Amino acid sequence: MPATTEALIQKTPNLMGGEACIRSTRIAIWGLVEAWRLGFTDDELLNHYVVPLTQDDLDAARAYYQENPEEIEAAIRSHEDV
Repeated sequence: MPATTEALIQKTPNLMGGEACIRSTRIAIWGLVEAWRLGFTDDELLNHYVVPLTQDDLDAARAYYQENPEEIEAAIRSHEDV
């Protein structure tokens, strides 16, 4: 059974500025959303990161974005010119 979104998405105050990330990593949900918008497939993302991602991680990231679009869109905007 896949882990719950709550278990896979974490916000840690001293990690990535407290942004929503994949479990115990520095992989921010906003970054995955941007990658999907650029045309990256799940397979490409699963093979891209040094930290192993699972399909459950990506599914949880999508679910988190669907539940929190304003938060993720604000994070994307805040990183546009960085």
